[in-house]
Amino acid sequence: MGLVVLALASAVLATGAGGAYGATGGDGGTVEPGRGIGGAGGKHGYSMRTDARFAPPGAFVPSAAVTYDMRLVPAGSWIEVGQRSAERGATTVKLRVTGLKAGHEYGAHVHRKPCGADPAAAGGHYQHRPSTDPAAVNPDNEVWLDFTADARGAGAASARHDWNFRFGEAASVVLHSEPGGSGARLACFSVPFGWAA
Repeated sequence: MGLVVLALASAVLATGAGGAYGATGGDGGTVEPGRGIGGAGGKHGYSMRTDARFAPPGAFVPSAAVTYDMRLVPAGSWIEVGQRSAERGATTVKLRVTGLKAGHEYGAHVHRKPCGADPAAAGGHYQHRPSTDPAAVNPDNEVWLDFTADARGAGAASARHDWNFRFGEAASVVLHSEPGGSGARLACFSVPFGWAA
């Protein structure tokens, strides 16, 4: 009986309330939690907001947010990511976090694949114009959400671009150990990014 209650409680936590873990396209459709590949854009664009608590890989209660370094991204710390894309136009991505190491400077980028137990599972940075040229790793061609955690371990960032994501090619946000184009992967959050038709 106790396992059934625990399973039901976990299901309620995973679906969240008030739009948490969900996304709504401009056509009113809903994106399934944890899909990680985004939903269809509608005639009025695409918007979503999703959040999670970080847990280590293999946690008893899995999470869409995985921490690989609990010193800088403790288990139980929180992340929220939102996206708003206009039809054939601009995309804004917003990030908020709490519970991280106070005063630390973090890098954060949208990555191409969902998170996994291995930090490399998220693949490379999403690039508007894909390139192997190191000069293409920049905040104009990618979505950079770098921030410094305040005295309470909270931080926020926003990035706006005049382009939309391509179908199925943006699937997570990775927190890095330093701002800029590199740094060790500290944590990853699978996000249902979408696109606008």
